Amino acid sequence: MKNSFFGIAFLLVLLAANGCRKASAPSQGALPVNVVTAIEKEVNEWDEFTGRLDPVESVEIRPRVSGYITEIHFEAGAIVKKGNLLYVIDPRPYQADFDRAAAEVDRMDAQLKLAQIELNRAKELRGKNTISASEFDQKAATFQGAAAAKSSAEAAKNAAALNLEFTQIKSPIDGRVSDQRITVGNLVQPGAGPDSLLTTVVSVDPIYAKVDADENAVLKYVKLSEEGKRVSARTAKIPAWIELGNETDFPHEGTIDFVDNRLDPGTGTVRARIVLKNWNPNFITPGFFVRVRVSGATPYRATLVPDRVISSQQGLKYVFVVKPDNTVERRNLETGGLFEGKRIVKSGLKDGEKVVSTRLQLLQAGMKVQPVEEKSEIGSGKSEQP
Repeated sequence: MKNSFFGIAFLLVLLAANGCRKASAPSQGALPVNVVTAIEKEVNEWDEFTGRLDPVESVEIRPRVSGYITEIHFEAGAIVKKGNLLYVIDPRPYQADFDRAAAEVDRMDAQLKLAQIELNRAKELRGKNTISASEFDQKAATFQGAAAAKSSAEAAKNAAALNLEFTQIKSPIDGRVSDQRITVGNLVQPGAGPDSLLTTVVSVDPIYAKVDADENAVLKYVKLSEEGKRVSARTAKIPAWIELGNETDFPHEGTIDFVDNRLDPGTGTVRARIVLKNWNPNFITPGFFVRVRVSGATPYRATLVPDRVISSQQGLKYVFVVKPDNTVERRNLETGGLFEGKRIVKSGLKDGEKVVSTRLQLLQAGMKVQPVEEKSEIGSGKSEQP
């Protein structure tokens, strides 16, 4: 009997201990998590494209007359001004042609003056009826022939002067010159082939950034323009911001001044052009890779949260929101781009709501949590808005 009594007592103690553990389970079920506060702000969505810098003006320097190069007046890679002398072709043959043409003009001028004198005398004699009409007509024809001959000689002189001028090859634009493709002593001839290329000059300031916008982006802009939410780049100057491959925060501002008149069916893109001031003409040259940012729509109010609190499942974006009773609710979101380092939430969150930021894999809807507020990062980080 004594042993039975102790066995029953031991069983009662075990049952009581198990009941205590079950009773305390609810207090241990709240999962400690960190939370951040969603903040509503006025935001601006940005679209980003890649492209290349391109010169506003680019010229291939080629000879217009044939001859031997006698002088070169530029250093390879130097900045030149419009009208600066680059090459000199031996001018002596062309100077001789000009002198010959000038002498011919003088000779024709003398003949014209003589024909004018004879015509004037013939007019007087004809008025006195002392010469025949046919003789007068001959004098008039001689004068007209002399005038035409002088005009022809002057045209030949102008052509010779132009050829003489072409022996001095000058830069037609301001810009940076390339190297000397043909050196002193070589024979050059006019033409479009590679053998006649002397050098090139490209402008450096201002400069273009050319990008290709995909078809979806273009359709989005068309829709926004139709809804009055964004002006068209074809009718207004839209600002754009540019950064090089080693830069951040898009520090250089320009404007879109041209959108091509057709979509390339091969690539599904439309070429657009941004013009901007070259901030460092000594080093920034055409050909550099750039990223370009333009406004996707007019500013609007939206909620911002850190990107890390947003989960994704089968393309659906969602977060866990802590309700007033400290239970979590799964909330589906419609998101946009980044703004000030945070994700834009167009719908699904309200200003001031608490969003769980840790242990997201352990959460389920309705679960009890112990929220710990994190220090808000929104507005404290470096803005991505230029």
